[in-house]
Amino acid sequence: MLHELLLALLGFTGDLIIDEREQLKTLGLDSPLSDESTFKLAPDISFIQPSERDLIERLIKLGFYYRELDRFANKSRNLSWIRSSVITSVHPLERADELLKQSSSSSEQKKPSVYRRAIANGIVEILSVYRSAVLHIEQKLLAETTPILATVTQGLNKFFVLFPPLYEVILEIERDDIRGGQLLNVLNKRCHCGVPELRACLQRLLWHGHQVMYNQLAAWMVYGILQDPHEEFFIKRQEDGDLDHRSSQEEISDKLARTSVHETSLTDWHSGFHISLDMLPDHIPMRLGESVLFAGKAIRVLRNPSPAFQFQKDKSFQQTMRGSQRIRGFMHSDFSEKETELDADLTGEELLPQSEADKIEAMLKDLKESSEFHKRSFECTVDSVRAIAASHLWQLVVVRADLNGHLKALKDYFLLEKGDFFQCFLEESRQLMRFPPRQSTGEADLMVPFQLAATKTIGEEDKYFSRVSLRLPSFGVTVRSSQADLARSKVALTGKAKLTSDTSVDGWDAIALEYSVDWPMQLFFTQEVLSKYLKVFQYLIRLKRTQMELEKSWASVMHQDHMDFAQHRKDGTKESISQQRRQGIRPMWRVREHMAFLIRNLQFYIQVDVIESQWKVLQTHIHDSQDFTELVGFHQEYLSALISQSFLDIGAVSRILDSIMKLCLQFCWNIENHESNPNTSELENISEEFNQKSNSLYTILRSSKLAGSQRAPFLRRFLLRLNFNSFYEATTRGLLNVVRQRPALPL
Repeated sequence: MLHELLLALLGFTGDLIIDEREQLKTLGLDSPLSDESTFKLAPDISFIQPSERDLIERLIKLGFYYRELDRFANKSRNLSWIRSSVITSVHPLERADELLKQSSSSSEQKKPSVYRRAIANGIVEILSVYRSAVLHIEQKLLAETTPILATVTQGLNKFFVLFPPLYEVILEIERDDIRGGQLLNVLNKRCHCGVPELRACLQRLLWHGHQVMYNQLAAWMVYGILQDPHEEFFIKRQEDGDLDHRSSQEEISDKLARTSVHETSLTDWHSGFHISLDMLPDHIPMRLGESVLFAGKAIRVLRNPSPAFQFQKDKSFQQTMRGSQRIRGFMHSDFSEKETELDADLTGEELLPQSEADKIEAMLKDLKESSEFHKRSFECTVDSVRAIAASHLWQLVVVRADLNGHLKALKDYFLLEKGDFFQCFLEESRQLMRFPPRQSTGEADLMVPFQLAATKTIGEEDKYFSRVSLRLPSFGVTVRSSQADLARSKVALTGKAKLTSDTSVDGWDAIALEYSVDWPMQLFFTQEVLSKYLKVFQYLIRLKRTQMELEKSWASVMHQDHMDFAQHRKDGTKESISQQRRQGIRPMWRVREHMAFLIRNLQFYIQVDVIESQWKVLQTHIHDSQDFTELVGFHQEYLSALISQSFLDIGAVSRILDSIMKLCLQFCWNIENHESNPNTSELENISEEFNQKSNSLYTILRSSKLAGSQRAPFLRRFLLRLNFNSFYEATTRGLLNVVRQRPALPL
């Protein structure tokens, strides 16, 4: 009886102590996992008292729990999946095919789990203590004459507290197929109990689970490697969930052949990895998860630089040193000699020194050796690693790749900082833009004045102009010869972005600039960022073109007036019919001045109050920060401020400004064509509509909701310049009418 009981405590049943589940199996009946113990005393035993039977059945429950825990441990620690998944000397394409086969059969059998194996190791430790206790009881009972049941109960009393909760844990894990971070959540929640012995056991199991997580963190944050064969880590590849399992091996091979290392690196940075919320443990905040994600991606970038960048590193070092002198000029404070020396060091050392990698590994090792998970320590370590990665990425992008030089180039060309270049370009292309662009040769036609303006205004020292190219995407706009009725169109942006222009002036609105960005600047200047620059550029180039047309129309007509006056003086004739006609439209010149006044002030507001002020703020941030993610945030704020303070994100204001520029161009074309095609009524209609649009614009901008907001801190200055003599305020109230010509008073 003694040995029957001891064997039952180790999970072995016999004639006296039976397993009801095993009996069901022998009868061919399915027996799922049971919440209760299935170990029972044989019903035909008559020599045991009822009190002893109750005590024995209570004891043998420990044997049931032991057997189930041992079964879970053996099943989870089975390493046959490693041997079956090892593929030696296999071509990558064949390995991809093997992965597809494994993924297709994953529905048939559950995937193995590294986290479960770690928990199983912890359970084995607890079971070894239990076995030692049973062995000690056996030795004691054989050596001394003591009551059997009392001795067994006294020796195993503490396991009555441990085994039932542990069995509940493995039951929940197996029934719900809990893996990875979800398993850590289960253990962490159950650690909050009032039984010290149970809490210590659960914390030990949680420690084993955290060991796996720390190993994955070390691979990700030290080497940039995602070591997650069974998708249990909270960092995942983006394409894992998007993989089409129906793809053939030929399709996979074509995709791998088309994808270069450079493209893969950019894809990994922008959209290659993401946080799996299902696997993110509850005791790790989302902010820390994002820091882990960024740190790993940064380490991947630093450890795997583009081959083109490595080739150009030594070749362009002297140019970079000269460029750093210009950086000091762009910033409001000087760079220190320390940063210049850092640039020199970066060309001789790898982007992530081994000493820094060792430092990161040492910090993670300290976490791993801790007996408990301390949220504060984990947070400090992750923040430190993220700071190291962000600092070295900042050195790569800002110092080595000359970020400020690229920002200045984008400001010069996309924000029209080089006004002489664009003034020359618009003048050279003015006659070309009087006609609709040709579908087949529009871009080629525009390249001639573009290159001519570059020859006249761009010096050889501007090394960034070669990165700028002019594009005229397909616009699909039907433009009438009168330039009066224009269809709405969708203008395709360069870089796969799209911008809708509700009141397109003509086909030339599609003029776009492209900026060629190399690695690693592509980490900073994404397609989304470049599309925002392009949106502002197309707005500014239209504004500048409108302003130039207003000036040119005045200069052209005045030149013709002077020639007619000189001819009149020479011939000694009376006032000509053409001069009488001009005398009739003279009030229109006051309208032209109102147009030019509005356009000039709008240009000054955007270029000075918006662009220059925001540029100064951005330069201050660049000088004070040494964190890559902070720079990305500051640059996003810079672009958002440009768009919002230029009213490009306010539909009503943007549409009114488009209409005003359209009216100004139509006005200029009608004025210059007035000699050959006099049409005073059309000019008056344009003038009246302009007056209404400009008054509507002033009314919206001076509203308390917009003028009092922080989105446009310099809007009040713009309104003050527009309404310096209360003209707009009076016209919006209907007190003045500056559109239609007043009847002449009789003399």
